[in-house]
Amino acid sequence: MGRLAQTDGLTDIQREILSTVRGFVDKEIIPVATELEHKDEYPTEIVEGLKELGIFGLMIPEEYGGLGESLLTYALCVEEIARGWMSVSGIINTHFIVAYMLKQHGTQEQKDYFLPRMAAGETRGAFSMSEPALGSDVSAISSKGVREGDEFVLTGQKMWLTNGGSSSLVAVLCRTDEGHAEGTAPHKSMTTFLVEKEPGFGDVMPGLTIPGKIDKMGYKGVDTTELIMDGLRVPADRVLGGETGRGFYQMMDGVEVGRVNVAARGCGVAQRAFELGVSYAQQRSTFGKPIAQHQAIQFKLAEMATKVEAAHALMVGAARKKDSGQRNDLEAGMAKYLASEYCKEVVEDAFRIHGGYGFSKEYEIERLYREAPMLLIGEGTAEIQKMIVGRRLLEEYRLQG
Repeated sequence: MGRLAQTDGLTDIQREILSTVRGFVDKEIIPVATELEHKDEYPTEIVEGLKELGIFGLMIPEEYGGLGESLLTYALCVEEIARGWMSVSGIINTHFIVAYMLKQHGTQEQKDYFLPRMAAGETRGAFSMSEPALGSDVSAISSKGVREGDEFVLTGQKMWLTNGGSSSLVAVLCRTDEGHAEGTAPHKSMTTFLVEKEPGFGDVMPGLTIPGKIDKMGYKGVDTTELIMDGLRVPADRVLGGETGRGFYQMMDGVEVGRVNVAARGCGVAQRAFELGVSYAQQRSTFGKPIAQHQAIQFKLAEMATKVEAAHALMVGAARKKDSGQRNDLEAGMAKYLASEYCKEVVEDAFRIHGGYGFSKEYEIERLYREAPMLLIGEGTAEIQKMIVGRRLLEEYRLQG
């Protein structure tokens, strides 16, 4: 373990968890990640290993069979896992967001039913806001849920579901207009539905289709899919929290902690890129000496290390703020923005240090170079983060009088 990205003030339990996860990453993920990624193969054995470690229940309260750990512990584990292979952290993240939303907003019956299964990794979660024509404008969703007796009938098309095929529980955001007065703000007429389904692709249940995996530039192994609802019937007791019209707030709360997770992923990928760059620079020689002894390369390494350290510090601060019970949308937005931008830059510098070999699929940096861009758009683009940060700053620094 290198000097960079250390975290002060951790408990013995937190240090033990992180040490266990890092050992698992070094032994079980890094040696196979590139091969699995090139095949676009789902990491079944890795996921089973993480189940045994209890990672799927890391933040689920102990009363439901989880470890009851903090957002900080979770984020630091994600950082370690992303250092090994970012796709694996994605498999966990969407599951975690759904579990978090259930813990914060679910009815007692929903918590009792879902959380123990989720803690054990038996029920695996995905969540779904985006739609094909939506982009960043969540308030413009067109998927609808219409009440019929003690059920809702869901219709619409969703996009960019991580774990869309492998999950057995999807939190789906739909518009529900019943009972709302004319002129109600769009975000107040949305509801989160808890849709249980069988894992797999195709017509997985009446009214629900999960087409095949979307073919992506990077972020492979994990299945990213569409979700098509055509008369999908969901019991009324599967409205998250038991009350319609709360979906937008519930999803935004989930995304807020998800942004800390994406920041942690950026930190992990950047750390790995730095490790690869500093190692290669000491092995490769030009003009009679290792390239690490050339000042141009030392400058790159210095810049990379500083970015790794800065991103980690901001991510840890955002997680600790949420753990303290305070609003952290400003800090989470800053952390997600900085970590994803710095990740891209650190990966590119490591790629440059590798020279022509960075372009070869034999070298790990080639995979990281294709993975880093996803962080610039996942859980809200950099532009959305800046918009959130800007608005919050104006709230904090509003002129008086």
